[in-house]
Amino acid sequence: MDGPRPGRDEQIAALRKKLESFETVKAPLPVAEPVSVPDALARLLPGGGLARGAAYSLAPSALLTVELVAHASARGGVVGVIGWPELGLGGVVESGGQLDRIVVVPDPGLEPLMAVAVLVEGLDLVVYKGAARTLSPVAARPLLAKLRGGRASLLMVGTQVPSPAARIDAELAAVEGIGAGTGRIRGLTLDVEVHAKGHHRRGEFVIGQAPQPRLRAV
Repeated sequence: MDGPRPGRDEQIAALRKKLESFETVKAPLPVAEPVSVPDALARLLPGGGLARGAAYSLAPSALLTVELVAHASARGGVVGVIGWPELGLGGVVESGGQLDRIVVVPDPGLEPLMAVAVLVEGLDLVVYKGAARTLSPVAARPLLAKLRGGRASLLMVGTQVPSPAARIDAELAAVEGIGAGTGRIRGLTLDVEVHAKGHHRRGEFVIGQAPQPRLRAV
């Protein structure tokens, strides 16, 4: 039987203690360098990466999220994943990610935005998955203030802020390796679209082996 959930103050204290274990938190804030993303997505995003201090709307694609977490952590970034206990961290390792640079908060409690606000102050990339809703400007204001004052880029799945920096949509388009004489998936292709103010780009994001003749998802 699970014990009682920790109170708000205890939860915040525990998160801050986790952050203290990463020297990144104490490093000077980068001036303008965005959070690095794989080339296939960088070509689609304004500025070629995820801007720090900005919130993005991300489609609920575990495949794409795993690649973004792996890429950022492999390049020295510290990443937080909040409210997504089923996200496959094994896939992060397979894609070259560093688990010792990832803070996981499976259950952020009754005030998940408070947990998000703590992590965006010190990490490089934060992924938050919550119930499907758009926050009111009043509800979003404290979180966005923390975000602008911190170093992180925030990817929001399900729960959204008003007027995100961009919307990143993704869906499975093709599976490589299923066909005559093959039974093992060797690669996946996602169709990815990025929408921002005055900006719309679409491209393919390949995971694993580049596609040959394809089986299209329907």
